[in-house]
Amino acid sequence: MPSYIDIAVNLVGSPLEQECDTLISDAAAHGVSPLIVIGSSLDESQQAIACIARYPNALYTTAGVHPHHASEWDATSRDRLIQLARQPGVVAIGECGLDYNRDFSPRPKQREAFEAQLALAVELEMPVLMHERDAHEDFAAILQRYRPHLKGALLHCFTGNRASLERYIELDLHLGITGWVCDERRGQELAELVVDIPAERIMIETDSPYLLPRSMRPKPKSSKNKPQYLPYISRVIAQLRGETEEAFARQAYHNSCAFFGLEADYEPL
Repeated sequence: MPSYIDIAVNLVGSPLEQECDTLISDAAAHGVSPLIVIGSSLDESQQAIACIARYPNALYTTAGVHPHHASEWDATSRDRLIQLARQPGVVAIGECGLDYNRDFSPRPKQREAFEAQLALAVELEMPVLMHERDAHEDFAAILQRYRPHLKGALLHCFTGNRASLERYIELDLHLGITGWVCDERRGQELAELVVDIPAERIMIETDSPYLLPRSMRPKPKSSKNKPQYLPYISRVIAQLRGETEEAFARQAYHNSCAFFGLEADYEPL
């Protein structure tokens, strides 16, 4: 059975948190292990660190401030994030970035928090996991100043257009693809673009509990997306790219291990 890593699981503060034991075991039964838990605020990142300590090697986490929480970034945030980032099991800075779709935080504060976290990732020599929605121009302009110095840069849940894809490839980003690609209503453009993502730059994720793949049959009874569904997303992407399920899963797994500094359970490609 192929191995998979779910690079984006919204566990802390979500409906999945109450079923953590079952979530991990069900995912592992489908070859999905470990899981990368997302830290979306400093408080949530602290909670995620406490959570993953109970599941060594099964869970890892990021630590950062999502643009929705950027208004919380203040003079104490940098030092606190440094302390969080140095805790065992923290594998990246983030989720950070820009979100001009919902604008839950003022855009100037989003840009301030994003830039501060990029600078910190450079300082700590850690990769960064990022979010961008309807903010491509500002996102790329800020990122390009730091990209040459970043250990690694991952834009998770990529759903952009061809122009943004080409720009992100030019910036040498890793791109995370979700079950959005399985949505016949909204995911058609992504389904066309996914073939053009360089093999060494693609990763896969559920972004659970969100974005349940619409094309799954039989359809799960619950609308909650779960890491155990990652192999289905992987198969869909492999078919779109004209690759075998095994070869694509192996490549995505290897990419994720290399990016997050995790030990693979088999030899690299």
